[in-house]
Amino acid sequence: MLSAQNLTKQYGFFTALHPLDLTVNPGDIYCLLGANGAGKTTTINLFLGFIAPTSGKVFINGLDVQENLIQTKKFIAYIPENLMLYPTLTGLENLRYFSELAGKKYNLSQLSAFLEEAGLQTEAFHKRVRTYSKGMRQKVGIAIALAKDARALLLDEPTSGLDPQASNEFSALLLQMKQKGMATLMATHDLFHA
Repeated sequence: MLSAQNLTKQYGFFTALHPLDLTVNPGDIYCLLGANGAGKTTTINLFLGFIAPTSGKVFINGLDVQENLIQTKKFIAYIPENLMLYPTLTGLENLRYFSELAGKKYNLSQLSAFLEEAGLQTEAFHKRVRTYSKGMRQKVGIAIALAKDARALLLDEPTSGLDPQASNEFSALLLQMKQKGMATLMATHDLFHA
């Protein structure tokens, strides 16, 4: 589902990523571990097509990302360290909005089922996202991935700033996604959760 071949990224004379070969199959969870500046976020950004590699190639579902920037987005969901949702919309409204952006239309019952599967408390569905904790926002991100029918998750420091309970809940959600065959690539410096 996710593949890097001889992937390198340089910024001038600085090498941010040495040649990387990586394959993440459906149902795999891979963690990129390392200190700040080790190239973890650079790798995620290369898979997202936010930046172009200096050399090598990145593939999502067999498609070269640089040659298929729009098409490869259909297969992935991205959850950054600080997931940006619309603060004045509710969890359900955010989910509906981002689902429709992905070309998916669901009724209220279906949207609620995605949020429930992602572990968001039912009483939070109709509350404005500005009242949500980071862990609650991450659960909306997982619900968006489910609604989008993403086949791969790209995560950049998703447990940073989460309390231990929220981190454990997030890890449990990733294991559920693994059981569904979702490929996951996560950048983290948190050895324990990796």
